[in-house]
Amino acid sequence: MRLLAAFIFFTRLPFWKIRQVPADCFKHVVPYWPLVGWLTGGIMAVSLWLAAQVLPLQVAWLVAIGMRMLATGCLHEDGLADFCDGFGGGTNRQQTLTIMKDSHIGTYGVIGLIGYVLLFWQLPTGLPLPLLCVIALCGDCWSKFCASQLINYLPYVRPEADSKAKVVYSCMSRGELITAFVSGLLPLIFLLPINLWPATLAPLFVFVLLCRLMKKRLQGYTGDCCGASFLLCELSFYLCVAALCHVYVRFGGFSLTDYL
Repeated sequence: MRLLAAFIFFTRLPFWKIRQVPADCFKHVVPYWPLVGWLTGGIMAVSLWLAAQVLPLQVAWLVAIGMRMLATGCLHEDGLADFCDGFGGGTNRQQTLTIMKDSHIGTYGVIGLIGYVLLFWQLPTGLPLPLLCVIALCGDCWSKFCASQLINYLPYVRPEADSKAKVVYSCMSRGELITAFVSGLLPLIFLLPINLWPATLAPLFVFVLLCRLMKKRLQGYTGDCCGASFLLCELSFYLCVAALCHVYVRFGGFSLTDYL
C-alpha cells in the first residue's frame, strides 16, 4: 500500500484508480521515491529514444524533459521555484517560509527555473543517445535516493496542517532505508559504465551543501526543499557525467562509444 501511495503522490498518473490508500501511508512514501524513479526515469529514457528517431537529439531531450514533467505534474519544478524564491528573497527563517508558501512565483523562482532548464537542455551536446538514455534513468533514481535523506537528517519545519500536501513524512526505518538505497543503486550497478561512477558522488556533495543551507536558514526542511534537492542533485549528476566524458575523450584518448 505504501508503494502505491508513493506512485500516487509523486506522479499524476491514474494509480489512484487501482484502490483507495489509507492516509497514513502517505507519511511513508519517501523511501519509495527512488523506486518511483524507475518509472519517471524510464518514461524519460523511452521518450528520449523514440523522439530521437525523428527529431534532433537536443529537441528529443527537451521532449523527454517535458514527458517527465507531465508524468509528475511539475511537482519537483514547483518545489525548485519556491525554493529559489524563498532562499533568494528571504533573509530569515519566517520570511523564507512565508515566501515559499506563497503560490505566486517570483523573480528568483523564474530565474532559477530558466537556469535549470537551460543547463538541463544543453547536456546532450556531444553525448550519444544510448548513454543519455542510461543516465536519464540512473540520474533520476540515484538523485531521488540522495534527496530522500532530508527526512532522516532534518525535521519538518511546519505543522502537518500547514504543509502543502497536508502530510509530514516519517523518518525511515532501517528496512525503508535499505529499500531506498537499493532502489537508487540498482540502475547504477546494471547500467552505468564503471568509468562514470565518480559522477555518483556529485549528488551526495550537493545534498550535503543543501542540507547545511536548510539547517542554517530553516532549521529543517519543507516539501519544496525535497523537490528542489532532487532536481539540483540530478543536475549535478548529469553535469559531472558530461565533464567526465569530456575529460576522458580529450585527455584519455577514449571514444564515447567506450561508455556504452
